[in-house]
Amino acid sequence: MLKSMMRTAALVVAPTVVLGLFPIGALAATFRLEEATVSSINQAFDAGILNSEQLTGLYLNRINTYDGTLNSIITINPNALEVAKALDLERQTAGPRSLLHGIPILLKDNYDTFDLPTSAGATVLQNSIPPDDAFTVKQLRDAGAIILGKTNLDEFARGASGLSSVGGQTRNPYDLERVPGGSSAGTGASIAANFATVGLGTETGVSIRTPSANNNLVGIAPTEGLVSRDGVVPLSFTQDRAGPMARTVTDAAIVLDIIAGFDPADPVTANSIGQIPVGGYTSLLDVNALSGARIGVFRDLFRSGPIHEEGLTLIEAAIADMKAQGATIVDDVTLGFDLFAFLSDARVNNLEFKFAINDYLEGLGPDAPVKSLTEIIEDGRYLPSLENGLIGSEAVESLENNPDYDERIARRSFLRGETLKVMDALNLDAIIYPMKTVPPQIIGQSAPESDNPFTSIAGLPGIVVPTGFTSAGLPIGLEISGRPFSEASLLGLAYSYEQATQNRRSPSLFPSLPGETIKPETVPEPGVAIALGIIGISAFSLKRKKVQRSA
Repeated sequence: MLKSMMRTAALVVAPTVVLGLFPIGALAATFRLEEATVSSINQAFDAGILNSEQLTGLYLNRINTYDGTLNSIITINPNALEVAKALDLERQTAGPRSLLHGIPILLKDNYDTFDLPTSAGATVLQNSIPPDDAFTVKQLRDAGAIILGKTNLDEFARGASGLSSVGGQTRNPYDLERVPGGSSAGTGASIAANFATVGLGTETGVSIRTPSANNNLVGIAPTEGLVSRDGVVPLSFTQDRAGPMARTVTDAAIVLDIIAGFDPADPVTANSIGQIPVGGYTSLLDVNALSGARIGVFRDLFRSGPIHEEGLTLIEAAIADMKAQGATIVDDVTLGFDLFAFLSDARVNNLEFKFAINDYLEGLGPDAPVKSLTEIIEDGRYLPSLENGLIGSEAVESLENNPDYDERIARRSFLRGETLKVMDALNLDAIIYPMKTVPPQIIGQSAPESDNPFTSIAGLPGIVVPTGFTSAGLPIGLEISGRPFSEASLLGLAYSYEQATQNRRSPSLFPSLPGETIKPETVPEPGVAIALGIIGISAFSLKRKKVQRSA
């Protein structure tokens, strides 16, 4: 059904870009879609050289042209252009609702959307349309953002390579033979390849931060309780968190301003009350934030060995860059025990999954395609690699009087407490360490020791920023963390580092297409104008991506 809806929607794309209609006097600086930011888009809107319908058409054209290779999108919103057109009219008559007014955003396909299926990458849920939006999705729509589509992910968010039975294998835009990282694989790859302005991911262990590091992006994994998880297909009601993935710190902060805050449907968000800056996170971004800051180098999260050498060199360079910007670097910060060994026995998601997913399925109401994890397993339509994990989760009888579960919960509290003690003793504003020191692995190969679930276990904020590339052109990411609800100061530090280093680089495999550069002093070349008209005919041959059905 979605395929036919998309073909019908093609009829509204014909006027995708008609620059000749704008008087020269109304035009401003050249607009480029590649690496476009929320700010540059709004400047183009204000100058009259671009509108949301045109912008949406350009992004759809990139997806139509390139995603057959990248395989990052599961579903395109067939009404995206209609929504964009309505938001253009609203901008003209009432003004914009927010900085995200008329700007396309991509969602990991475990965020509920009332008008699109939410599959979690699982064949058994591929036609499941929830009764309403996730809290975060509603916040974005209310702010005027356009839900452009849903991105691929590891099935049920259980994995780190970007493989699902609905979407297949997502690839890394910097090397198509490598994984983008998971489980927010499609969001990471698509935003890196400039398929939308910003995106949303989720994580239980490392699933925002790893694909951000692997795709040269900024990712925010917020403090437990800052952003609602209501309406997100869950893995764990303890560790799950939702957050933005973007090409710049500023854009990530703009999205966080929209989605953060109290939601009665997720009681833990009550802890966010009074913790969000009055002027928003963007108001506190400061290019000089590193000057005078005390930054601890958290050596417990550095891995040694030959495979890590290039990544470690980039991390050490990032530390030097921060020092050059005026930060006081406090080296060799440690908790005094083997942290990686500690983390390996601290996750609770496999124990909580059955209870969390059963609650979610119940919330879908009578139209839910399955009612429980038991029915998912009996249905049998899932990746074979998931079977043991699903059966293991199903075997958990109760979380009450469960010594293993109690021990893991206690480890979380202990880890947070010990980290904050060290930060207080050393008077640190933040701690830094590698999110990863190895590049993304080749598809089909096992991952080397690389990721770290530290902040998801401790419930602390983690912000990943690009630190550069290996000699093979593969991204490495640094993580900045700190006290609970310190996102404002951490974003300031990340922004200061980003502005000093400018490590973000667009993947060369996905270059600009004709019509994506809009020069105010010229009208489109005839060939370009024709090509953009054809976009309207072809873009919505976009499909419900690569649905793979198993018997």
